[in-house]
Amino acid sequence: MLRYADYDIVFQEIPGEVTLAINISGCPNGCVGCHSAYLQQDVGEQLDEEALGKLLDRYGKNITCVSFMGGDSDPAEVNRLANFLKNKNLKTAWYSGRSNLSEVIELVNFNYIKLGPYIEKYGSLKSTTTNQRLYRIDGTEMVDITSVFWKK
Repeated sequence: MLRYADYDIVFQEIPGEVTLAINISGCPNGCVGCHSAYLQQDVGEQLDEEALGKLLDRYGKNITCVSFMGGDSDPAEVNRLANFLKNKNLKTAWYSGRSNLSEVIELVNFNYIKLGPYIEKYGSLKSTTTNQRLYRIDGTEMVDITSVFWKK
Protein backbone atom coordinates (compact mmCIF):
# COMPACT_ATOMS: atom_id res chain seq x y z
CA MET A 1 0.00 0.00 0.00
CA LEU A 2 1.24 3.45 -0.90
CA ARG A 3 0.59 6.53 1.19
CA TYR A 4 0.95 10.14 0.14
CA ALA A 5 1.87 12.96 2.47
CA ASP A 6 0.96 15.85 0.19
CA TYR A 7 0.89 17.07 -3.40
CA ASP A 8 1.38 20.22 -5.42
CA ILE A 9 0.98 21.55 -8.94
CA VAL A 10 4.50 22.06 -10.31
CA PHE A 11 6.05 23.33 -13.52
CA GLN A 12 9.69 22.24 -13.34
CA GLU A 13 9.66 18.51 -12.51
CA ILE A 14 8.57 17.38 -15.98
CA PRO A 15 9.65 19.75 -18.79
CA GLY A 16 6.76 21.30 -20.68
CA GLU A 17 4.12 19.82 -18.41
CA VAL A 18 1.82 21.17 -15.70
CA THR A 19 2.29 18.36 -13.23
CA LEU A 20 0.35 17.13 -10.23
CA ALA A 21 3.29 15.93 -8.14
CA ILE A 22 2.14 13.44 -5.50
CA ASN A 23 4.69 13.04 -2.69
CA ILE A 24 4.66 9.40 -1.62
CA SER A 25 5.83 8.59 1.89
CA GLY A 26 7.65 5.54 3.23
CA CYS A 27 10.77 6.09 1.13
CA PRO A 28 13.30 3.34 1.91
CA ASN A 29 16.29 5.02 0.24
CA GLY A 30 17.49 7.32 3.05
CA CYS A 31 19.48 9.65 0.79
CA VAL A 32 21.79 11.94 2.78
CA GLY A 33 20.77 15.55 2.19
CA CYS A 34 17.30 14.61 0.92
CA HIS A 35 15.20 17.76 0.46
CA SER A 36 12.06 15.85 1.53
CA ALA A 37 13.32 13.75 4.44
CA TYR A 38 9.83 13.75 5.99
CA LEU A 39 8.83 11.36 3.18
CA GLN A 40 11.02 8.68 4.75
CA GLN A 41 8.27 8.27 7.36
CA ASP A 42 5.15 6.23 6.61
CA VAL A 43 2.68 9.10 6.88
CA GLY A 44 -0.34 10.47 5.07
CA GLU A 45 -3.37 9.03 3.36
CA GLN A 46 -3.67 5.88 1.28
CA LEU A 47 -2.96 6.43 -2.41
CA ASP A 48 -5.35 4.35 -4.47
CA GLU A 49 -7.75 4.81 -7.39
CA GLU A 50 -10.29 6.58 -5.19
CA ALA A 51 -7.73 9.10 -3.91
CA LEU A 52 -6.39 9.67 -7.44
CA GLY A 53 -9.93 10.14 -8.71
CA LYS A 54 -10.59 12.83 -6.11
CA LEU A 55 -7.38 14.66 -7.04
CA LEU A 56 -8.26 14.46 -10.73
CA ASP A 57 -11.78 15.74 -10.05
CA ARG A 58 -10.19 18.73 -8.35
CA TYR A 59 -7.23 19.43 -10.66
CA GLY A 60 -7.70 17.33 -13.82
CA LYS A 61 -8.58 20.24 -16.11
CA ASN A 62 -5.54 22.21 -14.96
CA ILE A 63 -2.83 19.57 -15.33
CA THR A 64 -1.22 17.63 -18.16
CA CYS A 65 0.76 15.10 -16.13
CA VAL A 66 0.65 13.14 -12.87
CA SER A 67 3.99 12.33 -11.25
CA PHE A 68 4.52 9.83 -8.46
CA MET A 69 7.31 11.37 -6.40
CA GLY A 70 8.69 8.27 -4.72
CA GLY A 71 7.08 4.91 -4.21
CA ASP A 72 10.23 2.80 -4.12
CA SER A 73 8.70 0.83 -1.25
CA ASP A 74 6.11 -0.60 -3.67
CA PRO A 75 6.99 -0.15 -7.37
CA ALA A 76 4.29 -2.64 -8.39
CA GLU A 77 1.65 -0.37 -6.89
CA VAL A 78 3.15 2.68 -8.66
CA ASN A 79 2.97 0.71 -11.90
CA ARG A 80 -0.64 -0.32 -11.23
CA LEU A 81 -1.73 3.25 -10.47
CA ALA A 82 0.06 4.57 -13.56
CA ASN A 83 -1.87 2.00 -15.59
CA PHE A 84 -5.10 3.29 -14.00
CA LEU A 85 -4.22 6.79 -15.27
CA LYS A 86 -3.60 5.69 -18.88
CA ASN A 87 -7.19 6.32 -19.94
CA LYS A 88 -7.40 9.75 -18.28
CA ASN A 89 -5.74 11.68 -21.13
CA LEU A 90 -2.81 12.62 -18.88
CA LYS A 91 0.88 11.88 -19.05
CA THR A 92 2.41 9.88 -16.21
CA ALA A 93 5.79 10.13 -14.53
CA TRP A 94 7.65 8.42 -11.71
CA TYR A 95 10.54 9.81 -9.69
CA SER A 96 12.40 6.82 -8.28
CA GLY A 97 15.41 7.14 -6.00
CA ARG A 98 16.78 3.80 -7.18
CA SER A 99 19.65 3.55 -9.66
CA ASN A 100 17.95 0.86 -11.72
CA LEU A 101 14.39 0.47 -12.92
CA SER A 102 12.36 -2.11 -11.02
CA GLU A 103 11.53 -5.27 -13.00
CA VAL A 104 7.82 -4.78 -12.28
CA ILE A 105 7.62 -1.43 -14.06
CA GLU A 106 5.97 -1.59 -17.48
CA LEU A 107 7.26 1.29 -19.60
CA VAL A 108 3.97 1.45 -21.50
CA ASN A 109 2.38 2.93 -18.34
CA PHE A 110 4.72 5.92 -18.22
CA ASN A 111 5.78 8.92 -20.28
CA TYR A 112 8.69 9.89 -17.99
CA ILE A 113 10.83 8.13 -15.38
CA LYS A 114 13.55 9.66 -13.21
CA LEU A 115 16.13 7.29 -11.76
CA GLY A 116 18.91 7.83 -9.25
CA PRO A 117 19.39 8.53 -5.59
CA TYR A 118 20.17 12.05 -4.50
CA ILE A 119 23.92 12.27 -3.88
CA GLU A 120 24.74 15.72 -2.58
CA LYS A 121 28.22 16.00 -4.14
CA TYR A 122 26.73 15.36 -7.60
CA GLY A 123 23.75 17.67 -7.19
CA SER A 124 20.17 17.54 -8.42
CA LEU A 125 18.88 17.22 -11.98
CA LYS A 126 19.81 20.89 -12.52
CA SER A 127 23.51 20.09 -12.07
CA THR A 128 25.59 18.91 -15.04
CA THR A 129 27.40 16.55 -12.64
CA THR A 130 24.23 14.85 -11.37
CA ASN A 131 24.03 11.08 -11.18
CA GLN A 132 20.23 11.31 -11.54
CA ARG A 133 18.62 10.91 -14.96
CA LEU A 134 15.21 11.85 -16.35
CA TYR A 135 14.04 9.68 -19.22
CA ARG A 136 11.26 10.23 -21.73
CA ILE A 137 9.67 6.92 -22.59
CA ASP A 138 9.50 6.37 -26.34
CA GLY A 139 7.81 3.00 -26.89
CA THR A 140 10.17 0.55 -25.23
CA GLU A 141 13.12 2.96 -25.17
CA MET A 142 14.19 5.23 -22.33
CA VAL A 143 15.57 8.44 -23.87
CA ASP A 144 17.77 10.48 -21.52
CA ILE A 145 16.49 14.08 -21.44
CA THR A 146 18.31 15.19 -18.28
CA SER A 147 20.16 17.94 -20.14
CA VAL A 148 16.93 19.97 -20.53
CA PHE A 149 17.41 20.98 -16.88
CA TRP A 150 20.86 22.43 -17.48
CA LYS A 151 21.18 26.15 -18.14
CA LYS A 152 22.93 26.80 -21.40
